[in-house]
Amino acid sequence: MEEEKKSLNFIEQIIEEDLKNGLGKDQLRFRFPPEPNGYLHVGHTKAICINFGLGEKYGAPVNLRFDDTNPEKEEQEFVDSIKKDVAWLGFNWDQELYASDYFHQLYDWAVQMIKDGKAYVDEQSSEEITEQRKNPFEDGVESPFRNRPIEESLELFEKMKNGEFEEGSMSLRAKIDMTSPNMNMRDPVMYRILKRPHHRTGTEWKIYPMYDWAHGESDYIEQISHSLCSLEFENHRPLYDWYLDQVYEDGTIRNKQREFARMNVSYMITSKRKLQRLVAEKLVTGWDDPRMPTISGMRRKGYTPTAIRNFIERVGVAKRENLIDIQLLEFFVREDLNKIAKRMMVVVDPVKLVIENYPEDAEEWLETENNPEDENAGTRKIPFSRELYIEREDFKEEANNKFFRLKLGGEVRLKSAYIIKAERVEKDENGEITTIYATYDDKSKSGSGTEESLRKVKGTLHWVSAKHALPVDVRIYDRLFTVEQPDAEKETDFLEFVNPDSLKTVQGFAEPDLKNVEIGEPLQFQRIGYFTKDQDSTDEKLVFNRTVTLKDGYKPE
Repeated sequence: MEEEKKSLNFIEQIIEEDLKNGLGKDQLRFRFPPEPNGYLHVGHTKAICINFGLGEKYGAPVNLRFDDTNPEKEEQEFVDSIKKDVAWLGFNWDQELYASDYFHQLYDWAVQMIKDGKAYVDEQSSEEITEQRKNPFEDGVESPFRNRPIEESLELFEKMKNGEFEEGSMSLRAKIDMTSPNMNMRDPVMYRILKRPHHRTGTEWKIYPMYDWAHGESDYIEQISHSLCSLEFENHRPLYDWYLDQVYEDGTIRNKQREFARMNVSYMITSKRKLQRLVAEKLVTGWDDPRMPTISGMRRKGYTPTAIRNFIERVGVAKRENLIDIQLLEFFVREDLNKIAKRMMVVVDPVKLVIENYPEDAEEWLETENNPEDENAGTRKIPFSRELYIEREDFKEEANNKFFRLKLGGEVRLKSAYIIKAERVEKDENGEITTIYATYDDKSKSGSGTEESLRKVKGTLHWVSAKHALPVDVRIYDRLFTVEQPDAEKETDFLEFVNPDSLKTVQGFAEPDLKNVEIGEPLQFQRIGYFTKDQDSTDEKLVFNRTVTLKDGYKPE
């Protein structure tokens, strides 16, 4: 029992304690509450996995609620992308809800707060309000409108709602404590005037609630038992609780906010504003560019939901922020792809190989495994002929004994095929090798059971039959930034660290079966890396993205 208690993370310990103290298991309810002002990124995967993971652990419902209180930045496109991302990660939400569902209730509660002397209309500018708040070490200055008559604030708030005032001319503020050391408690703004159409409510509203007011009350309306958020909201918790005090009724669930550490991954940024700059300045092709740390970018690059969820589980739930090495994420991607990726023959830097003693018009279809890690993956046939393509780096005219690939006078095995021996080369006027001429041992065919087929040679090369080769565009992605923390230097623009070589496109040749793979299907290009078919592919041009290299020396501790 003691061991089980130790294995619980601190959030689970809080929940277990609440259950012991009388909270019913059927009263547990969680939520994931993104703002639809951009695409979800790698940092959001932690919040998604925590909330939906708790739902799975306790058999509790989890709401997907969009905190859509800022019509200036929110769009239906982002709503749709968020839903797609959460579903792709393998999670099902109980209800799809929106803060905008509660605009009328939030307004009514705000009116009651004015009546109770807990809120007032302030006619100062946002700059004046900021100036009067001062700093945590100096008492704030009360607004000259703080003690205006209740009836006057009610009348002005109604006119704000009706659109009778200009944007920025006034706001509704909570009346709390201008001397509080917590700046969030110094009469925070609850409503501001915004005459902008909303993606769901259209032009109905001319005022919109601030995040702190709408967020906690939305949790209360939905009877969320545990409101889990990142550490940046820790000093917002007193305000969360104060707002809750104003509307709480006996017999209802009093939602509890608790904070966990954000997840920062090396060579990635998780600021939506900065990601927007990358898109706007065309340093990437869009939010789903495979170099982007967005979930849609990682999906397009070929990362799998299983790999991401395993990564999040390994990172764990903590109270202290730290930088997670991107190699840990890539480790879990490789681990999953090794189990599920179909092995394919692709040559990305081709040089022609002619087997001189193989009959000119002959061809044969050789059997090869789809995935040796999966006994149920089956086999397929690949074409073999006299003229092949191999990787240029797999051949040297002269090499030492540590070079286990093809060299003049040396032997290698062609995977699933024959043992060959390089005899001579042909070069162009620049001295570059254009053709390698070889001979093959016709009795050394893999799997034939002959004595020659069992003969051991040190190197095995992948290859593609030139006669059947399928031209493909191969996108070799590297990290988008050249430093681990591109936004760590406040004085330096993070764009200065964008890697100019983060994408290289090469044309290679592939076995013909590659034309039948689906977009997003996980593949291993043998001896090269893990790849996936990109959405830019057409019948005339196939495009593949490198997901991750084949091997890395990194091992998680």
